[in-house]
Amino acid sequence: MELPAMVLFIVLLLSSHLGAASVSDRKLYVVYTGRRASHEDIHAAHKHNHATLANVLGSSEAVQDSMIYSYKHGMRGFAAFLTNEQADAIAKKDGVLSVISNKLHKVHTTQSWSFLAGMPAQTWTGTEEWYSKKAQNVIIGMLDSGIWPESKSFHDDGMEPVPKRWRGACVPGEKFTRDDCNKKIIGARFYFKGINAEAPLNASGANFTLSARDDDGHGTHTASTAAGRVVLRASFPGNIASGTARGGAPLARLAIYKVCWNDFCSDADILAAIDDAIADGVDIISMSLGPNPPQSDFFSDTISIGSFHAMRHGIFVSCSAGNSGVPGSAANVAPWIATVGASSIDRDLASNVVLGNNMSIKGEAANPDSMAAPWSRLVPASSIPAPGVPSVNASFCQNNTLDASKVKGNIILCLQPSALDSRPLKSLVIKQLGGVGMILVDEIAKDIAESYFLPATNVGAKEGAVIATYLNQTSSPVATILPTKTVRNFKPAPAVAVFSSRGPNSVTPEILKPDITAPGVSILAAWSPVATKAVGGRSVDFNIVSGTSMSCPHITGVAANLIAKFPRWSPAAIKSAIMTTASTLDNTGAAINNQFFQTVSGPFDFGAGHVRPNLSLRPGLVYDTGFHDYVSFLCSIGSLKQLHNITHDDTPCPSAPIAPHNLNYPSIAVTLQRQRKTVVYRTVTNVGTPQSLYKATVKAPSGVVVNVVPECLSFEELHEKKSFTVEFSAQASSNGSFAFGSLTWSDGRHDVTSPIAVLTS
Repeated sequence: MELPAMVLFIVLLLSSHLGAASVSDRKLYVVYTGRRASHEDIHAAHKHNHATLANVLGSSEAVQDSMIYSYKHGMRGFAAFLTNEQADAIAKKDGVLSVISNKLHKVHTTQSWSFLAGMPAQTWTGTEEWYSKKAQNVIIGMLDSGIWPESKSFHDDGMEPVPKRWRGACVPGEKFTRDDCNKKIIGARFYFKGINAEAPLNASGANFTLSARDDDGHGTHTASTAAGRVVLRASFPGNIASGTARGGAPLARLAIYKVCWNDFCSDADILAAIDDAIADGVDIISMSLGPNPPQSDFFSDTISIGSFHAMRHGIFVSCSAGNSGVPGSAANVAPWIATVGASSIDRDLASNVVLGNNMSIKGEAANPDSMAAPWSRLVPASSIPAPGVPSVNASFCQNNTLDASKVKGNIILCLQPSALDSRPLKSLVIKQLGGVGMILVDEIAKDIAESYFLPATNVGAKEGAVIATYLNQTSSPVATILPTKTVRNFKPAPAVAVFSSRGPNSVTPEILKPDITAPGVSILAAWSPVATKAVGGRSVDFNIVSGTSMSCPHITGVAANLIAKFPRWSPAAIKSAIMTTASTLDNTGAAINNQFFQTVSGPFDFGAGHVRPNLSLRPGLVYDTGFHDYVSFLCSIGSLKQLHNITHDDTPCPSAPIAPHNLNYPSIAVTLQRQRKTVVYRTVTNVGTPQSLYKATVKAPSGVVVNVVPECLSFEELHEKKSFTVEFSAQASSNGSFAFGSLTWSDGRHDVTSPIAVLTS
């Protein structure tokens, strides 16, 4: 019996590429050989890559066995399996700029858009701007875990034909045909050769589909957040977070590049996808993924390098900042990337605990299930360890740590030992042992709604102490866990999420990161119904997820609307408009707080502030930056050879490269020496009112004197540029800590604000 064509295709892929990773003496390397010249045919670029590798390996047959990608669109180079000796030999060849060992990155894993419309000084204008048909000309490239094309969020009813400039493809694969693309999903590709070199898919034990179809849910969630169509009556099971789901740019087109498998994404695959996205003609690249901290320098980080080439082709790149949550942990910090942190919204998902004494305890979860019985016995996990297991280990409710006979029929009180320990897995352990509920004491995640395998909820340390007191004072303690109640108009919001990675920038502190924050806590968006593991075993069409992965596509959607309105603006101008119109106030009018610490947030937490989409469409002034500015910046922090690792050509360094703090960026970060003046240079472009006068207002960082020269900028026409300087003088040492302030240019209609961070040595 003959195999169907698609099955045969998959078998061949598995045998040719999935088995390749078993070669023990070879590793996967990414080799850069230069930028493809505009006049160079892509076939000539591929031939050059082939010849470079053949020169070391000795034959075309060896090249076929070694090379898995040939980069030939936005850049020139290849990914290949090499021994250490072969990699060293290639690195010494003329024309080879760099040889980098392949690395893995992780994904950084609605009401949010309505909330953004209600931010202070934000005016909702409905379809007039947000749903403009001009957005149908904008193409968003999503580099993620694929897409579930059947989702209601991706229908193409009423959409115009695909833009003629689109040059991409809808690549068929397992359970995915060309018919799965439409006028909404206009392209789909998938990349697995790189991930398979590091973590063979057929040895992972997880289900995977060799196509752009999303097994994980993450890519479907981010794509619908950025550009999902309007879906009425969307909700999580139990009518949780119900309402109208929509993306930021519902009419924008989606091009899908599946680069992530089982939460991991390979350098080689990411770079291949960026290379294709440039050639396909996308306007935006959105990546909710990145390296673990600390990030490597820009000259050896493939996301930085790939996004540089995207920027050079006029493509806006937005990336998640990461979920490490500690100072200096922000990822994707190159200045040509929009780096996005996460914050909460004005919706709370309360799943409260009621104790036997009728005391109600605040809990947080996406919990659609009612308890089977009105009351169940409440048992601390530490009191029921499995034989030989210490009580403290049992308290964490991990596999093989609890006495099954004492779990059955009870609600178990568990503790969270670290942020890395899986919360849903604890609920699965308890369910498999016959438990009926779980209360998880987790101070860090007390405000983050997880979904579990049985009725369960998160409580904070204070609430946990109340429960512990009840347990100690009651001979037969009982409790019940209530299904989630959606609380709207929650205040205060936003707050910076506890997990959101913070600044300062670990590569170049003079470039303030993150750039901006957007909703990333308990976000409802489309989901893959086969991705049940992350939803407590349920098959759902919409899921509630938290992470900077969720905040990044919010900025992607905002950028899509800006590009629709201003198609000729540079990526830097788009980012400037988003940053300089952000808010640093919550919905009570107070300063935005940090979610966990309940302290006032600052630029290293939220960058320029919380995004205000409609105001970003009217920024007044923008800080524009282009290719040659970034080249000068790179020359100031690295060598000419390092520069060429990124540019992939013979671009020269200027005779006097700009200092990093003088890159024309919408924020200012500078290190001062006491009693010495430091001058920062900036240039703004008028995109507001032709005849306008802007005046400067400064909130000086503590211990620093700030002077702006000139104090007023007068414009006579649109697109006119004006330069100014900001002079800093430190009056006292900051004792190793940054001090923060801001600079605002205002003409009475537009407030153009830049955060300031100063370190005095």
